[in-house]
Amino acid sequence: MAKVSINLTTGSIQKEDIIVGIDLGTTNSLIAFINPEGQAQVINDTGKGVLVPSIVHFNEAGDITVGNEARNQLITDPANTIFSVKRLLGRSYTDIENYKDFFSYKVIDDNSESLVKIKVGDRFYTPVELSGLILKELKERAEHALKTPVNRAVITVPAYFNDSQRHATRDAGKLAGLDVLRIVNEPTAASLAYGIGLNPDETKTIAVYDLGGGTFDVSILQIQHGIFEVLSTNGDTFLGGDDFDRLIADYWIEKNGLNKQEVTVNNELSQELRLKAEEAKKSFAVQSLFNEKIGDIWCTLDKQTFEDLIRSKVEQTIDCCRNAIKDARLEVKQIDEVVMVGGSTRTELVKKMVSGFFERPVHNELNPDEVVALGAAIQADILSGNRKDILLLDVTPLSLGIETMGGLMDVIISRNSKVPTKAGRQYTTSVDGQANMKISVYQGERDLVKENRKLAEFDLKGIPAMPAGFPKVDINFMINADGILTIQAIELR
Repeated sequence: MAKVSINLTTGSIQKEDIIVGIDLGTTNSLIAFINPEGQAQVINDTGKGVLVPSIVHFNEAGDITVGNEARNQLITDPANTIFSVKRLLGRSYTDIENYKDFFSYKVIDDNSESLVKIKVGDRFYTPVELSGLILKELKERAEHALKTPVNRAVITVPAYFNDSQRHATRDAGKLAGLDVLRIVNEPTAASLAYGIGLNPDETKTIAVYDLGGGTFDVSILQIQHGIFEVLSTNGDTFLGGDDFDRLIADYWIEKNGLNKQEVTVNNELSQELRLKAEEAKKSFAVQSLFNEKIGDIWCTLDKQTFEDLIRSKVEQTIDCCRNAIKDARLEVKQIDEVVMVGGSTRTELVKKMVSGFFERPVHNELNPDEVVALGAAIQADILSGNRKDILLLDVTPLSLGIETMGGLMDVIISRNSKVPTKAGRQYTTSVDGQANMKISVYQGERDLVKENRKLAEFDLKGIPAMPAGFPKVDINFMINADGILTIQAIELR
């Protein structure tokens, strides 16, 4: 007896499982899949729209809402409405201390884990748990729209996300009930969505400029014979459209003669200013003057002043582009295409400055909000075995190493090394009869470990008693295709 299942929603034979692509964004998140015609398509659950605002709200009864319903609570209940949580993933309090006034909710420093927690009522949540709630909402929307279980996913992250941020993203997926098959860099996904390099006879070098709500990165890719090779990546995981909003709000506070400290502690007013700033920023796509009021506060801004406010932030992204090209050992004139990704690339000044730097028109034909999710769906299709004509070769964004005598950083895997990869080095003891060795792992480009980011610390115990310099300790670093690090230490004698 033969049996077949037909999905009445898609009109195709029901496969055992579907693998989706997810763009977990700072401002908005979305989910995509490969439709029966073999095309990547974003999922629009009936009446809810394609974009899911990355916002979580907790009411007094403890009920949780995610997305548009939660967004409606940003002004009425700012202390219990969590936004821009992606900026907190894998972060310690010292990482975000200078930005804490940006958040209308309570961010707690927890020294026991060194990662931030968020206080809502009398409960504490980690950014991983909150991101898990957003991913769960995406999963449920996809299952409702496709009428089929969704258990496996590819999730994208900024190329410049470090090891702890990638771990946090994968853990959030697990909390949402997803088997995360791969963590993919957003610029790589975007290049797949544009289809650049899918012609096997084509050889191209492209730059992917990805400016989202809270993060920025740029990647230089070489594509030939269906092989996508990342040559270099650079960026800033705390730079994005949110910073444009903050600059506008600060400008209005100054122009209206308001006390910034008083505004900061007034969560409701802070949120109203932030949302009005976002509205002003978006309005400059169609007009050159924004003039509205919040109570007695005039929110007036012209396009030229807006561009003057954000110019230094955009210049920071151009510096990253310059460094990425240098790391790839290329010149600007060798870049064939420039792809724009992320909602913040709609800003005219951004497009103008990027086009000017690369000396060519930029690609912005696809919806910048959707392009990463579409690319993630294509990567999911590759992992499912349906496409064998494409191979992705990504890189690790930052150098990895251990602390040695004098607090120096000894690099074991250099930045922009191809992943997956494995590298090791041999070390010895510095004291006679030394039985234990403390191994501290760091990520970054500085010579002194105190200026880099500490990822982990562990003790290798049971080293046989020998004179200093005699033991041989092998330390091996292994990075998988997700860019996640595993460390092995063993005494050889």
